[in-house]
Amino acid sequence: MKKRATLVVTLITLLSLLTAACGGGNNAPKEGGNASEGGSKDKVKLTIWHNFAGDDLRAKAVRGLIDEYKSTHPNVEVDAQAIPVDGYRPRLSTVAAGNEMPDVFFVYAGSQSQEFFDAGLLQPITPLAEKYPEWKDNFMDGAFDRFTFEPNQIYSAPIGLSATSFLYYNKDLFEKHSVKVPTTWSELMTAVKTFNDNGITPIALGNKAPWVAQSTIIGSLADRVTGTDWFLKAVKGDGASFTDPIFLEALGKFKELSDNKAFQDGANSIDNTQAEQYFIQGNAAMMISGAWTLTNLAASASEEQVAPIEVTTIPSIEGGAGAAGTLSGGAGGGFALSKKTTGAAKDAALDLIYAISGPDGQKKIAESNSMVMYKMDLAQSGVSPLYLKAFNVAKEATITPVYDAYLSAEAAESINTGLQELMMGGKVEDVAKKLQDAQARSTQQ
Repeated sequence: MKKRATLVVTLITLLSLLTAACGGGNNAPKEGGNASEGGSKDKVKLTIWHNFAGDDLRAKAVRGLIDEYKSTHPNVEVDAQAIPVDGYRPRLSTVAAGNEMPDVFFVYAGSQSQEFFDAGLLQPITPLAEKYPEWKDNFMDGAFDRFTFEPNQIYSAPIGLSATSFLYYNKDLFEKHSVKVPTTWSELMTAVKTFNDNGITPIALGNKAPWVAQSTIIGSLADRVTGTDWFLKAVKGDGASFTDPIFLEALGKFKELSDNKAFQDGANSIDNTQAEQYFIQGNAAMMISGAWTLTNLAASASEEQVAPIEVTTIPSIEGGAGAAGTLSGGAGGGFALSKKTTGAAKDAALDLIYAISGPDGQKKIAESNSMVMYKMDLAQSGVSPLYLKAFNVAKEATITPVYDAYLSAEAAESINTGLQELMMGGKVEDVAKKLQDAQARSTQQ
């Protein structure tokens, strides 16, 4: 009896120790938990911050994904805060200064996420990529470039694509005037002449806010001439300069458009929304613009106005160093993981990130007529026909840099105003020198 009693006490003690080990706090390490599989059923608390606070379809889709996660993970208490866009960056910066980041938070690709990494506030979400390699491989080329701060580690998965240089065109006007949809520069200039001869503006442009021509036209146009590698070297001042003949040629192509009246009179005096309306009303045959035009036209144009609109990429440049069929743009924001989140809470946080940015999440966001960097078939979904056309173009395209995402603030302002100067008769050499001087000052600091 004594031996049996001893055995019972020993078993009870072992069970107690096991229970204590499994029932630790939210951040206690555990063995065998698999990211994105709900590996732990521990009661945990998570905080998630984002800026999808509006009534637009994309914001509703993201909030819906978070709510769905809550309902399918009853062991996770989620404190979700939707912060209006205007106040989001300042509030996130405030908690970052005190190293009090939420467990999961929306972060913009590029400088903001880089700053958080440099401050030691992020940890990689690479476990998701390792667990779901097919998911990772299904992103468009370049999707993780702005979220990769060290080799073989990714710190977010984009839930948006900032595509800035779609070529929208009115097929009815092209057919009426027997104009070929241009695939080369010479074909584009032929189209410009034909439409001008028939009293139709070739390309609608609203460049009152001078970022428009830079973001929508010069990034793709210049890349066709210089190639991406040259631009990245010029940004760093590493063996390339914006005064190089190849960039003068690129600026010369933009000036050629302006000198040949490709844009409507007063393009520097009207805004992008006015240009969209000018285009959709049939006054212009083409418009080079970003994915935001899809949203704007869906809200403001009739089905009859949108029906003849097709989408492609800007033409290639004969003899240029850059590839054809590319779009300027980059990854939009994604959800990041705080460095301080560990153990069961970390596993739950990875689950949550995957719930938003995994295949199902990407599809629901895309179905809100928002561009994503994830390849899928949306033909049978409820997206608008114009969005579907643009998405099919984007998923086959290589993404090239938008200038102001890589240039210093001063240099970006220089090229913005420089393009306005070219449209008013300025010289490409003067614009190039101002740009080079501005960027050189930033690299020397």
